[in-house]
Amino acid sequence: MKKSEIIEAIANSTEETKATVEKIYNATFELFKEELSKGEKVSVAGFGTFKISERAARDGRNPRTGETIRIAASKSVSFKAGTELKDKVN
Repeated sequence: MKKSEIIEAIANSTEETKATVEKIYNATFELFKEELSKGEKVSVAGFGTFKISERAARDGRNPRTGETIRIAASKSVSFKAGTELKDKVN
């Protein structure tokens, strides 16, 4: 489902304008990004939790040459589904 489809579906179910729904949609995800960039968790009751996972620096191999390379430490966003979402999917 694309952003435009989500906005249209929410607008139809709430009888709000697409413009209003798009502003709320954008503000919601900007807030998620801001909180995650600060290292905070974002929990949505009944849906799940987004958090930052840190990966340590490690050695890897270049598959083409077999040369050992250093892979820098990095952060990524992880998601853990909530019970209600798991139950709905299953």
